[in-house]
This record gives sequence, C-alpha cells and structure tokens, in this order.
Amino acid sequence: MPDFEFAILGAGAMGSIVGAHLARAGHAVAMLARGARASYLEQHGLTIKGLSSFTTSVHTLREPRDLKRVGTLIVATKTPGTAEALAPLTHTRLDLAMSIQNGPLKNELLSAAFGRARVLGALADTSGELLADGTVLFTRNVGIYVGELDGGDSARATQLAQTLAAAGVHAAASAEIQTLEWSKFCAWVGLMALAVTTRAPTWKYLSDPDSALLLARLVREMGKLAGALGIGLSDRAILPSASLCSAPDEQAAQQLLLSIGADYRRKAPGHRMSALQDVEAGRPLEVHETLGYASERARTLGLALPQLDTFRALVSAIDRTRREPDTGG
Repeated sequence: MPDFEFAILGAGAMGSIVGAHLARAGHAVAMLARGARASYLEQHGLTIKGLSSFTTSVHTLREPRDLKRVGTLIVATKTPGTAEALAPLTHTRLDLAMSIQNGPLKNELLSAAFGRARVLGALADTSGELLADGTVLFTRNVGIYVGELDGGDSARATQLAQTLAAAGVHAAASAEIQTLEWSKFCAWVGLMALAVTTRAPTWKYLSDPDSALLLARLVREMGKLAGALGIGLSDRAILPSASLCSAPDEQAAQQLLLSIGADYRRKAPGHRMSALQDVEAGRPLEVHETLGYASERARTLGLALPQLDTFRALVSAIDRTRREPDTGG
C-alpha cells in the first residue's frame, strides 16, 4: 500500500487548491513544502477562500526523500528548477505522475525522471492566488484535464479526473491531451507576456486594442509552431486558440480578444495572471522553461517567430533587472 494516495510537489496557489480539496474529501495527501510555507501548513493547515471556503489539516513533508511510496504525484511548482525539484523523488515508487505547470517541457522532465509509461499529460484551466497571510484565494474553477501522452482513452486518466471532480476541483479526462496542452500553451504565452509588460489585470490588456493586437499576434505565432510540430489546436483553452489562429486577419483576432476582455471584466475583474503575481512579489518569472522553450523549438525547426523572440528577450530583461541588486552610483 502507498504511504499516501497523493503527493503534491509545490504548496503555492494551485498545489494548495488541489491538495486541500483532496484532503477535505478524505484522501491521504502529502504536501511537499519547505521553509516558511511548510511551517505555516504544519501550524494552520490549508485554508481556501473564494470559490470554496474551508480549512483542512494536511500532512507536510519537508524532505522529498522521505516520500517512499505514493499513488499519484502532482507537480504544481513554478517551472524554474523543476528538474532539480524532481531529482530527490526519482527513488520514490509511484503509480502515476502528472504536472499542472505551464508549458509542454514538464512532460519531458517527468518522463525523464519516472519513465514515460507512468506520466499523464495534464493542464489546469484553474486559477488562484497565495495571499500574504498564507491563505489561498480560489478564483477560477473551469477544469483540470488529464490524458495519455500518446492519446486515446484510459481507465487511469478517467479515474483520476473523477477523483478530482468529486473532491470539488472540476476535472475531465481527454483523449487529445496534447492538443489541449498546446492550445493552452499558445494562449498562455500571449497572456503571460502582456501581463508582465503591462502590469495590468487580465481584462484590461484584453480590452485595450493595442495590447490585444500584440497578444493575438503572439498566439498566432505559437500556432505556427504547433502546426510545424504536427499538433492541432482547439478552442477548449483559456483563450480560443484555434479560432485566433484561423481568423482571416489580425483585426478579426483582435475583435475576438476585445470581446473576451469584456467578459473577463464582467465575470472576473480581479483576475491576474500568476506571472503578474510573481512580478509584484519579486519572484522569478517562468521565462526560459516556457517562452524560451518555444523560441528554441522554433529555432531548431528554422521557424521565424519575431514577436515571440522579442517578448522572450523583453520578459527576460524585466526578470533580471528587477531582481538584480542596484549597484549604481
């Protein structure tokens, strides 16, 4: 028998939301956390506000090496340092591993650590924010999608999705998880880049004609990369990626985003991308593992994506300059 049914690597907003709901539903959950966050969990447990409102106790593991056997490992850390975070867990006996991080690099890292046969693809169209007092604001619960990396239906993906959904986090199994992951990634790259550069809530830069046009161009460039890799896109993402990439001109794509911006303003005026939360908190940005990953894949394919390259360089510069010590005279 496993020591735990679930282990959550990363006790930030997303990891806490998933872990708290599973623990409240009666599942044996271990949160892998360190430092001040681990101390908070040990003293107070997990407190969720917003779409759900409850507090639950949870087992906290400070040392990943102490995890010997687990049913499902869910990776919910930020992408920087993922390989290093997984290294102490490679000895762990597990049935399944999945990541709800941003970008497709996560599946490659999990496969390298645990073997591709144990890895499910996953994406989260779910949002939250870790507040200064240690509680988590649950702001969006559209769904977590899981599926086999090679496509098709499977009992294990269906069972995992049903377990998450029964616990209160909307989830579903998908036979086309690669399409869904890349559809989200194409949209996320544009949303992340504009969130960091405008420092505005989501609805504001979606509603501005200039920023919406830039975002549309980024999504369309990412669509070219997906196409070059032989990956189809879907509108079942945080933005309708397929429609944005197939719109007859930039004006049509821009108008689509302006409509979505108005919808965000009505339904989620406080929504902020996690990248904007990272900027304001002084945390490292997910640049190299996401925008950098896409830029490098395009380069190896001989694909010119100028908007992507420009925003990768700009966001990288923002990340470095805001965190480097000011030694000027």
